[in-house]
Amino acid sequence: MSINYSLEYNTERPRLIIPEYGRHIQKMIEKAVLLKDRDERNRTAHSIVAVMGNLFPHLRDVPDFQHKLWDQLFIMSDFKLDVDSPFEKPTPMTLRKQPERLPYPQAHPKYRFYGNVILQMIKTCVTWEKGELREALEYAIANHMKKNILTWNKDTVDDEVVFEHLYELSDGQIDLRKSKDNLITHKDVLRMKMPPAKRTAKTQTQQKKVYSTNNKKKNNGRI
Repeated sequence: MSINYSLEYNTERPRLIIPEYGRHIQKMIEKAVLLKDRDERNRTAHSIVAVMGNLFPHLRDVPDFQHKLWDQLFIMSDFKLDVDSPFEKPTPMTLRKQPERLPYPQAHPKYRFYGNVILQMIKTCVTWEKGELREALEYAIANHMKKNILTWNKDTVDDEVVFEHLYELSDGQIDLRKSKDNLITHKDVLRMKMPPAKRTAKTQTQQKKVYSTNNKKKNNGRI
């Protein structure tokens, strides 16, 4: 006597609408759709939602979790399940509704190598009252501007150039052109990019060199 086994492969089965819930939930929903008694369909729908919630117990405290489960129930039934939902039923139109297009900021600054963040910082700075706090922010912006230049330009840049650009971008409201304070240098920028461990090792090496040089001078003096 020969026994024929019919194997059912996933490739031959209908596509799962929400694969996270598995095929058993999908079959339960398909069976609920075919029930003719409305009361029985309602009881079955509530039971299916309870099982769906048990599959993700860590999400029970999430706001509107039950609303999400009922929406997914109707989606997996291809909107064919006719039951009394405690929430508003979703429709295929609301599901396939395209989101509104977000306007992309089209900013074309004159000096693009500074970036839009610098422009926002300048706009904020000019709204502050003049004083020590604003002056500190002005120099912080100038240092950041020079750092941006040195990041893309290997050549040295004079502080006067940065001050002139800052004066122009702020419409003359920030004027550091007569300032005698120096901004960061190219070596400072390279040191910022250096990993902390390597930076510490380099500092220790420099200190050892200074200590060795001082000892040699003392020994030569004794001789």
